[in-house]
Amino acid sequence: MLSPITAANLSAVCAIRHGFFTRAGGVSRGIYEGLNCGLGSDDDQGFVRENRRRVSDFLYGEHGDVTTVYQEHGAISLAVKSPIPREALPKADAIVTTTPGLVIGVLTADCAPVLFADAEAKVVAAAHAGWRGAVAGIIESTILEMERQGAQRERIMAAVGPCISQAAYEVGQEFKDEVVWLDDGNSRFFKQTAGQAKPHFDLAGYVISRLSGARITNIVNTAQCTHGSESLFYSYRRSTQRQEPDYGRQISAIVVA
Repeated sequence: MLSPITAANLSAVCAIRHGFFTRAGGVSRGIYEGLNCGLGSDDDQGFVRENRRRVSDFLYGEHGDVTTVYQEHGAISLAVKSPIPREALPKADAIVTTTPGLVIGVLTADCAPVLFADAEAKVVAAAHAGWRGAVAGIIESTILEMERQGAQRERIMAAVGPCISQAAYEVGQEFKDEVVWLDDGNSRFFKQTAGQAKPHFDLAGYVISRLSGARITNIVNTAQCTHGSESLFYSYRRSTQRQEPDYGRQISAIVVA
């Protein structure tokens, strides 16, 4: 059975349905066991399509599969009115829509998924915020595209989904140097305790700071770590540490009812 994590702010709005979906309820097998929704994985594509169909059906989608894009850790946001053909996915890291029944989503496996909604304007968005995309401005880009579609910034709600926690996110010194060079204040998102060879980065905290800096005040953080819970989440870093050949992707999705 599908068992998505939900955010209190988005759940309080009857005009919006959403979910940060876990591995539960899918048909994939082996290292992909569960609800792998990653079209770019080497999983059986029939299993992936079935998993994505289940997500769309769970959210009462009216346009088939969940609509996603070709994510590349950038800052491009795309507004869509109808499903995108799978063979022609545009490169972007956020998707915005006003179309009722069109389920949109992003795929993650440690990066932070962010779901947005202006319930009054009936504008929703899903953003993929890895550290590169967050630094590049994917949060701000998504909000601007929502405004172009009729949203008002003061009404926008945002929820940050499960991602890798600071405790599990060891990074190189050059990573820290790059992010702090952009803004000295970013040093607060790095921690290196006694016995740790490298700094650890607070991805969720950084994403929330970008949301706050963009004047979004209604923010919920689900605060669950993808790396630490194998039964619930796929994790790129965990799979890499185990030298596995590939990894699954969970999906975070939202729809205007």
